[in-house]
Amino acid sequence: MILYRLLMRLFAIREIASCVLKRDFEGCKARFGRIAPATSKKHIWIHAASNGEVTSAKPFIARLATKGRHILLTVNTDSAVDLARSWRLPRVEVQLAPLDLSGITARVHTDWKVSAHITLESELWPQRILSCPGPVLVLGGRLTARSAKGWQRLEALARRVVSKISYLSAQDAASLERFSDFGLKAAAKGPVYDLKALYAPQEGTLDESLEQSFNRSNTWLAASTHDGEDAIVLAAHAGALKQRPNLRLIFAPRHPKRADAIAELAKKHSLTLARRSLNEDPKSAQVYLADTLGEMALWYKLAGTTFVAGSLTDRGGHTPYEPAYFGSAIIHGPDTANFKAAYKRLKAKNAAICVRDAQGLSEALIGLSDPIRQHALGAAAQSALRQETNIDALMKDILRVLDA
Repeated sequence: MILYRLLMRLFAIREIASCVLKRDFEGCKARFGRIAPATSKKHIWIHAASNGEVTSAKPFIARLATKGRHILLTVNTDSAVDLARSWRLPRVEVQLAPLDLSGITARVHTDWKVSAHITLESELWPQRILSCPGPVLVLGGRLTARSAKGWQRLEALARRVVSKISYLSAQDAASLERFSDFGLKAAAKGPVYDLKALYAPQEGTLDESLEQSFNRSNTWLAASTHDGEDAIVLAAHAGALKQRPNLRLIFAPRHPKRADAIAELAKKHSLTLARRSLNEDPKSAQVYLADTLGEMALWYKLAGTTFVAGSLTDRGGHTPYEPAYFGSAIIHGPDTANFKAAYKRLKAKNAAICVRDAQGLSEALIGLSDPIRQHALGAAAQSALRQETNIDALMKDILRVLDA
């Protein structure tokens, strides 16, 4: 525990320095647990890492809120804060996660009257878990071989943390086995399923002007790109246009703050561009820059093909469940470690195309020019990723543990 506290203090220095440099004083207060709740009611503390995790958590957060539960939802990034706040869920307060130091965590537990802690995937923060006054739940728990090796260096701490868990649904069988090796109680073992498979888009109507601006079979989406992928995506689009001159690209960066840099890159490729944030008309643009948050369902619905980003870098790739839900043909890079089981199922059914560079991406787009083939690939992905797990079963488990 001493080594962990030292590491957390070093991490704290970096995070606070970042907040100060950005003049993000609300962020600083949140990191130190200095933001008071709007109500004196008891709160369930739910923690998710970033956009993908908080989106996957939305269905059960919304259901808990409608049952009268008050929720403190914490995340690790500013973009995830903005995204979750944009949903305006009742009885849900969203902020940056406090630093996992004993004094700060104790303050949050006291001020927010925390009655339980729910954490997602691999977000196992020891102080929050060990000092939680109520049950601890882990949903979609993920423990890779690499992460397990790291926890072995702090094995005593890992065993204390895992033994405190009241309920854990692992993302895959291998993760469940690793949690068991660290002492997960038999009574705490829930069913194995991937939380992101519960994805369902927010109800709402599609902007008719947008729907009229895009022909789905001639539109592809670059979903949640990271720095390092932007140039690859634009080069691939420019290359594909030589054989598919009517092809349109909806470009949705992971972090909208990169929009200016992406617009400059588009100019270098002589691509015309319109920006969502500036309310520019997309009809005549070769690239529509979706530099907003909370609208991914719009883009999946408009795009017959989706390149799932984060997979041409070392970030492990993003979720294939969302494009599959909409029957969008899936293209991805080789780095899919975050969704290994899902991509294994896609590969087994020949339900996605793996590319390694701009040329490969361009060739895949050209190969999907036939609407029939494009639709068939999207339908295959839909079938491959369909799961029996449902939100009702998950809620039943959660409420049973919370009300025990």
